[in-house]
Amino acid sequence: MRRSPLVVLLVVAGLVAGATAAAASTPSFRKYVALGDSYTAGPLIPWQQLSWCFRSNNNYPSWLATRLGIYDTAGAFTDVSCSSADTSNMTQPQVTPSPSIPLSTQQPQFDALHADTDLVTIGIGGNDDSVFGDLTGTCPTLRADDPTGAPCQAHYTVDGVDTMAAAVQATGRNVAKVVQGVKDRSPAATIVLVGYPRLLPPTGTCPSVIPFADGDYAWADGIEQKLNVAIEEAAQSEGVHFVDTYGPSLGHDACAGRAAWVNGQSTNVFEAVAYHPFKAGMEAEAGLIAQELGVQGSAKAPAPKSKADPAQLARAAHLTGA
Repeated sequence: MRRSPLVVLLVVAGLVAGATAAAASTPSFRKYVALGDSYTAGPLIPWQQLSWCFRSNNNYPSWLATRLGIYDTAGAFTDVSCSSADTSNMTQPQVTPSPSIPLSTQQPQFDALHADTDLVTIGIGGNDDSVFGDLTGTCPTLRADDPTGAPCQAHYTVDGVDTMAAAVQATGRNVAKVVQGVKDRSPAATIVLVGYPRLLPPTGTCPSVIPFADGDYAWADGIEQKLNVAIEEAAQSEGVHFVDTYGPSLGHDACAGRAAWVNGQSTNVFEAVAYHPFKAGMEAEAGLIAQELGVQGSAKAPAPKSKADPAQLARAAHLTGA
């Protein structure tokens, strides 16, 4: 069938208008700031930056910045995430790599925020009240006392109160205050709270990878779920985005072998610190954030910046006991 020139012109005009509308609906960010702790920074994931924050060029903020097309644009992408940070380090300096090894001091992460910041991702809360450190540091030491029971849960239950669960509730309120602080400093920014990926499987155990007592698996997993719920509720109360990484990481817990997004108990200087994300987990999380934002950019691997060499990594791991 032959079409008249007018019909062809209208069809072409419709296609152009549709493409223009689609492009207009895709968000564009020019000033992105990433805030967070080690689950954002990516300790020992190659390539590490020259920083006692143990920040990787392959963490999820860097992968997201490449999707946004601003990773290599001067002044467009600022990542101040820092291992061991808690919500207080948004407004207070942080001694790094730890107070017991005071080799440097990081400025408050909020110092990176400005009035023209238009995107902020926040991955924080797991270190408040030392919840994450206590779980991964204490639970393995109690396994021998009762390998098939739940000695860690018993340890943190005082007068019938689960002190870990109570601490997580307080963390949710702290995270909400962080969001409020971001709004005050960058009122035009799109704000995204990022949850924590699952460490433990929903069923079964893998004591060679996660040396918790059998009964503590479900309890510790429940604490992480409560933490993610508290962060999500903070996002809802403040009217900002929340990205669930716990649900999508089903089948990618530390017990999942090559499919794991998170490392187990054994630190690998060239892959990840114990109980922390691998590169694969970071890349996947960036995809989830991009999906939440409606960003369609390709997942291009970030180029190394300020790269630490293997000798520096080994020294850093030795000094921090990693």
